Amino acid sequence: MNRISVVMITHNRREQLLRTLEHMTKLPDGAPIILVDNASEDGTADAVARLYPQVELIRAERNLGSVARNHAVRQVRTPHVAFCDDDTVWQPGSLDYAADVLDRYPGLASVTGKCLVEPGLEEDPLTPELRDSPVRGPDWLPGPALLGVMAGLTAFRVSAFTEVGGFSARMWLGGEEELLALDLAARGWWMCWDERMIIHHAPSTVRDARRRRQLGIRNTLWTLWLRRPVRSATRRTAAILRTAPPDGATVRAVLEAMRGLPWVLREREVVPPVVETGLVSLEDAQRSSRARRYVG
Repeated sequence: MNRISVVMITHNRREQLLRTLEHMTKLPDGAPIILVDNASEDGTADAVARLYPQVELIRAERNLGSVARNHAVRQVRTPHVAFCDDDTVWQPGSLDYAADVLDRYPGLASVTGKCLVEPGLEEDPLTPELRDSPVRGPDWLPGPALLGVMAGLTAFRVSAFTEVGGFSARMWLGGEEELLALDLAARGWWMCWDERMIIHHAPSTVRDARRRRQLGIRNTLWTLWLRRPVRSATRRTAAILRTAPPDGATVRAVLEAMRGLPWVLREREVVPPVVETGLVSLEDAQRSSRARRYVG
């Protein structure tokens, strides 16, 4: 009986997606795959339907961004779900391993794996932050406690994911995981990193890097304003604006964030003190991180 499913989303990356599916459909783990095509215009959905009929295909009428994952999770019939991007592949056995970890630790909402970047299979620049996370967690955690995840490297307990409503439609895409992770932590769920779960990433060249940076800045600001105490939100906002490139994309990101203030004020719910303590403990590592540079 399957214990974990794979959810993928894609948009206009047909060739890379097909290579990813060639790998994922051959894994010995045998996890069912649900794919949401975010209204691609390059024939992605038809190619998947023709070449991979075993993949459950959802054709979105418009580009839903990360919220497409929420739609797919509603179709999941296993207790756990692993997210896989169209430019990532999970190593054989890693899906089963993730299911084992989530089965063993009922207080665990998610487990994030080690990312190796192709073609040289170097560790992703984010890895030191995850491996050396200073967040204090219970002794039973199988790896370092986290207060953030990377969706394409993470397996979730479906009940925890749905409890917090999945990904925010307002965030759309780009750093959308931060808000989800804080909401899980606020409800007492734990997240951890485990280097025995391995995912390869072949970064796609089909992306609008500047728009992605703009969305990342906007969403980071929204998350700060939605969940952090005023003093912390102010301090971190200043740090982001100080390090972001002084260009039009940054200006547009800030303007977008400001236009969302009425929504932020309606939805604002500060995390519990224990979660805020953990977030503060992460700030030194985030300031020096090579993975948190606003580029593109």
